[in-house]
Amino acid sequence: MTRFTALAAAALIGSLVLPSAAAFAQAPATAPQAQTGVQSGPKTIGRPKAPVLVPSMIVLNARGAVLKNGKLVLDGISPNAIVFADRPVRSAGHALTSHVIEEWSDSAPDSFAKIPPNATVSVFNKAKAGVVDAVMVLKSPKLEGDRLTFDVDVLEGDLAGGDGAVSVFMDIINLPLARRTSHRGAWYAGAH
Repeated sequence: MTRFTALAAAALIGSLVLPSAAAFAQAPATAPQAQTGVQSGPKTIGRPKAPVLVPSMIVLNARGAVLKNGKLVLDGISPNAIVFADRPVRSAGHALTSHVIEEWSDSAPDSFAKIPPNATVSVFNKAKAGVVDAVMVLKSPKLEGDRLTFDVDVLEGDLAGGDGAVSVFMDIINLPLARRTSHRGAWYAGAH
């Protein structure tokens, strides 16, 4: 047998045996779970750890804001909110804005209706390429289409001259495991 014939025979045997061995090695021990498209918990990057309460913040974004007569009106509110925790946890994710709003319902555990969160509202000023901001207490949200209205108590600042995009940075809350919203959102956590 020539050297070329021996190599060809070895390649043919390898092509028949190795794929089936590789498939066997990669076969799952149990049948795969049905994919629902909904993430039920945090997507872990790094080493998994036991769940803990993580102080987190929520950011709502909108096209514009008006502050008048004890009301904050956010037009063009994003359908989802950003939720994140700082070091050492380094987790982030998002939740539907409608689910965040449910945190003010009386049926929510530790309802924001009982203890409303503080927020810094930051709005771009297009003409001056700057930002105006105000700190306020957010109460009684009402979501109608892409308009979100809060009753507010302004603690400092105002939004005069703010005519651009807006971000609402809600104060620290116990997410991702303490609130109902966290269980219905998507979380991504890294190792610290």
